[in-house]
Amino acid sequence: MRIAHRVLNGRGTTTHRKFLFRSSNSRNSANSECLEVSIPEVVSPSYGMYTWPCAPVLAQYVWYHRHAFINRNVLEIGAGTALPGIVAAKCGAHVILSDSGQLPKCLRNCQTSCQANGLSDNVAVVGLTWGLFTPELLHLGPVDIILGSDCFYDPAVFEDILVTVSYLLEHNPGAQFVCSYQERASDWSLEHLLHKWNLTCTQLPLTSFEADTTNIAESNLPGSHTIHVFQITRTSRS
Repeated sequence: MRIAHRVLNGRGTTTHRKFLFRSSNSRNSANSECLEVSIPEVVSPSYGMYTWPCAPVLAQYVWYHRHAFINRNVLEIGAGTALPGIVAAKCGAHVILSDSGQLPKCLRNCQTSCQANGLSDNVAVVGLTWGLFTPELLHLGPVDIILGSDCFYDPAVFEDILVTVSYLLEHNPGAQFVCSYQERASDWSLEHLLHKWNLTCTQLPLTSFEADTTNIAESNLPGSHTIHVFQITRTSRS
């Protein structure tokens, strides 16, 4: 992790955290690819103001599959500091960042992340509250890929998330939800909710997209974390 600078303001201390994504041969080839992203964080107890360890993992998934994201319609839910969505936009996707419509500070944080990466005119920010069928959700437009970083942090919101995801996948045939999840309790499960909302879940091995969770994007993730990445789709009916 590299800290560019800190700014004191009335809302706390803003830290600009740098993430550097490299192709596997970036140090050995003149044709290598790399991407640097700057993410503003506010030292605050609010969930959506900090880049949690799941975000670099999901962003690495996007970076590894960057060529498949070109011109795709991508929605990040619960975006917060929006690292995965910012990476997707930098890789050529048409991106909408969303967070709860009841958390204006988080929506402003999404906009600040766009500004920090020169994407203010290219990325939309909308308020989508999990489990609520608001006009913003109903008139969202086409979606190919939904991204979610560490959304499943509290069992109380699990079904609200899957209600929203199920609606989006039902109205966007062929779309998929790719989410990163930090294991916090061994007895937490989505299985019954996935069945209830007609969803199928497949685990994506971290090695399949070169995710070394100790140092993704040179971020030096603190602490010890067990992180999984899942792909969720609509269950096919025979």
